[in-house]
Amino acid sequence: MQQLHAYWRMDYIEAPRYPATMKRPFTELPNMGDDRAALIVHRSRLSYLLLNRFPYNPGHLLAVPFREVKELEELSREERADLMEEVFLAKRLLTAAMKPDGVNIGFNLGSAAGGSIAHLHGHIVPRWNGDNNFMPVLGQTRVLPQSLDATWERLSACVGQVAPVS
Repeated sequence: MQQLHAYWRMDYIEAPRYPATMKRPFTELPNMGDDRAALIVHRSRLSYLLLNRFPYNPGHLLAVPFREVKELEELSREERADLMEEVFLAKRLLTAAMKPDGVNIGFNLGSAAGGSIAHLHGHIVPRWNGDNNFMPVLGQTRVLPQSLDATWERLSACVGQVAPVS
């Protein structure tokens, strides 16, 4: 039998989750006053980017409008444009900081589509050739090679280096 040694994983397992009092995390996280603790990488006027606390891959970002809505159609034209700019920024950040071979971008709309939080948000997931091995398929386990704190540092360091889309 093969053994997987992921000693760093205990830091992730023991990391604090959203406080029990946090009922609406996407609304409450921006108000914490500590973007690092909230894992917020970037803020625009109407939306923000944060690291997913339960990522599919290192660097898995969420693009979230500040205003709490459930459906894309509820966003104003300005909010839609701002949210899409955050998605573009997320892709550029991941490309600069993580150098993935590809990126998955999508929205889970409704519980049947996997939407577990009622506040609309988009997923930006970096992908590397060979990143999906047998662990999630057979072992129901994801192996993440980098901590959330280290990923936050890496992405935050690139925010000022990424040119806006013109």
